[in-house]
This record gives sequence, structure tokens and C-alpha cells, in this order.
Amino acid sequence: MNLSELLNNVKAVQVLGSPEIHEVGSITIDSREAREGSIFVAIKGFKTDGHKFIQNAISNGASAVILDDTSAVPDEIFIKSGVTKIVVENSRKSLAEFSNYLFDEPSKKITLVGITGTKGKTTTSYFMKNVFDNAGIKSGLLGTNKNLIGNKEIKSKLTTPEANEINFLLNEMVKEGCTHCVMEVSSHSLALDRVDYLDFDFAVFSNISSDHMDYHHTFENYLGAKELLFENLKEDSTAVINLDDKSANDIIKKTNASVKTYGENTNADFVISDVQYNLNGTRFSINDHHSSYSINTRLIGKFNAYNATAAFSTAVLMGLEAPLVVDGIKKTSQVPGRFEVISRGKKKVIVDYSHTAGSLKEALEAIHHINTKNQPIYTVFGCGGDRDKLKRPEMGRIAEELSDRVIITSDNPRSEEPNKIIEDIINGLRRKDYLIIENREEAIKTAITDSPDNAIILIAGKGHENYQEINGVRKHFSDKETAEKYLKV
Repeated sequence: MNLSELLNNVKAVQVLGSPEIHEVGSITIDSREAREGSIFVAIKGFKTDGHKFIQNAISNGASAVILDDTSAVPDEIFIKSGVTKIVVENSRKSLAEFSNYLFDEPSKKITLVGITGTKGKTTTSYFMKNVFDNAGIKSGLLGTNKNLIGNKEIKSKLTTPEANEINFLLNEMVKEGCTHCVMEVSSHSLALDRVDYLDFDFAVFSNISSDHMDYHHTFENYLGAKELLFENLKEDSTAVINLDDKSANDIIKKTNASVKTYGENTNADFVISDVQYNLNGTRFSINDHHSSYSINTRLIGKFNAYNATAAFSTAVLMGLEAPLVVDGIKKTSQVPGRFEVISRGKKKVIVDYSHTAGSLKEALEAIHHINTKNQPIYTVFGCGGDRDKLKRPEMGRIAEELSDRVIITSDNPRSEEPNKIIEDIINGLRRKDYLIIENREEAIKTAITDSPDNAIILIAGKGHENYQEINGVRKHFSDKETAEKYLKV
């Protein structure tokens, strides 16, 4: 695309140079990726300021630079290098706007489903993707565990990628013949304008509980970020809302889209009932006030009945035949690290991504539900560093109340001292029979080798993650691999 053509479709405060001489095909926020035909966007981040790397981007061949700090680089450098300088009010917002038009508004060419909430985004997106596959619909997925274009996997770094990557991937999906895409939409992505200008046809709200307070600071801010997805929906879009969540009405009030609801509340459009689950899976019913559907899934827990219903509701509302949707949900395989059961004899290990107070409570309550023989429950968990500190004692309290034995360990301490994080967790405990084993592998080993043969062991916090981050360095570590290693001993 010619840069002049692109500039005709977007907002800019000032343009310096000759944009008509540049053909552009990529956009980046990493100066190391800048090259001829690329646009570098200088964004002020949390750890560094992209304006510091403008000259690097120019040296690497960038055709244009978008910036909102006009004093960052003298105009003479742009004039001398022939690079077009584009001044905007907000670089982050412009990244989304320019990316949308550079890739020819790909979200308008695909049925786009966005899923937001504290818990359930990943699992619901897996249900949706499998429903599409089962119905013969070629689709894409953008999420925490992975990104998919059809069946081709692309590694995922963020729950919701940056705006340039989102639009690039959506464009690739369109070129590959995908007609649908389901994506997780995090609160960070909403607050940081990553999903601006995307044309969502459906938006799902799963639930909300306190999380990410290190970033949002207050629950009201966190909820406000989630609400942005629904505030920006078109009138002909559909919002699919969990009516059982305490914030459902707040979300509903914020949208002009058509609203459909699900939950155990009998006023919902899709009513969940008769939920039963064990270690083999979950069975329940969905009633849409016209018909009743029996749902079976291999995924375990009441929360997965909600996740499956969110997917069912959305798929049916977009016109898919209910029997196909039911079958797609039934065929959905285990989502990595989401209440994933590993067994050896009578001993069960459950690896789960529960890293908030609410999700830890749900996981342990699910274990109590399936624990009909009063087997001892061991919980191994820690809390991530450089994240919400308020949840640490609360998670300790929940683990203590719902476990027979608690082993407190390290999660991803990042730049924090692991033992300081552990001290914060201990502040929520009353009993003194907990164990502290800072080394996560040793903690998992101890839980498995020192527990009775019939124990149920929850390893919480990291789920699908295959690394541990300590002092800014990521090293390979998998809770599942570690559990399998010591279950075989």
C-alpha cells in the first residue's frame, strides 16, 4: 500500500516528508524489525520508551515513523534519511488505527468473536474453535495458549497480541480462507487500545473477580476495562453475557448491541441446569425456552459447564445447528493446564491455571465435589511476582480452608524475592501445619512422594506455562512434566 493512501484513511497531526514515494507493507513497535517498507511506531511503554529507538529504526531502513513526542528526534534526521515523520496524538491508539487500514480492515471480512472475563477465556475459546471445526468452518484462534490459522499453530506471547500482530494474523486468516475467528480479549488489551478498530460480531462476558490490581489498581478500573469491549460493539453485534455474575447488569447497560444471556438464572436466554461432574467429565442441560439440550464434555467442573454454555449460546446465535454445536462441545479435548488430571493408581494430580483467589477456590471446590471418598487433598501453589499483592493472603486462606495439606512454593517471582512473596501468602494462614518449599520442583516432588496413595494433589498457578521466570530470566519448567516425572517414581 502506498503510504499516502494509508494516510488518507487515518488521523495524523503532522506529516513531514514525501509519503507518496513509500510503499509500506508492515508495521512494528520493535526497531529491530524495522526494514524498507515498514512503519515503526514509537510507543511509551512501562519499562522503556520506543521514542529512544527511532534512530535505530531509521538506520534499519524504516520507511516511516509514527510518534507522539515531537521532540524525540530532530526533523533534520528525517529529512536527511528520507523517512516520513508522522506525528499523532497517541501512538498506541494510532498503532491500532494504522494496522487496521494497512491490512485492509481484516476484521470486517471475518466473523469475529471476542471473549473477555477473569476466568474461562481460554477454555471457552477452545470450545468455540472445536465447534467451528466440527461444523466444517475454517477458523482462527487468538489466545493465551496458542494462535491458530486453521490448524496451523503460531506461538503466542500475550493473551491478546499487540494491534499490529492482531491485524496481521486476521489478514493471514482471511488469505487462508478462514471465515470465523475466536479471540481472547484481556483487560490489558482493552485498556491499552490493542483491539481498537476491530469489528466484533459477538462479544462474550464470562465473569469478573479481583485480578490484575497491580495494573488496574481498583476493581472499578478493572471492570471499566472489560466494559470497553461491549461499549464499542456495533448495534447489529451480539453481546453474550453470564447473567449469574454480579457485574452482568453493569456490562449490559454499557452496550448498544443485542444482548443474550446464559446462566443458572431462569431469566437467562440459555439456562444451565442439572450440572453433574466427576473425573470423567461433566454433564448438564441447556434450555433456551424452546428446546432442551443434553451436553457432555470431557472437561471437568461446574465452571466448564458455564464455559461450554457460553460457546453453545454464541454458536447457536450465529446460526449454527444445535446438534452440530453439541457434538463439537463433546469432542473438545482437554485444554492444557485447565483442571488437567494426571493419574497413577489411586493418586490423582490436577494441574490448573488457577492464579487468582476466585479461580483457586473454584478449583478446590470442584475437587471437593468429586472427592466422594474423603481422599486427602494437597495443594501446591505460589503467587507471581510483580503482580497483585492483595490476592496473596486471600489465596493462602482459601488453600488452607479447602485443603488437608498446603505446600507454599514459588511461581514466577520475576524481579521479586520469592521468600517475600511467600511471607505475603502466609499472612492469610491460621494453621501452622503448612510447608514452605521455595523450589517448585521440590515442592511438587514432596507433595507426590510424601502424600498417601489415594491423595488428590492440586498444583495451582502455572497451568499450561512451560517456564519459570526468575530475575527476568525464563527457564523451562512445566508443572505437568514435573508431576509426570515423580508419579512414575
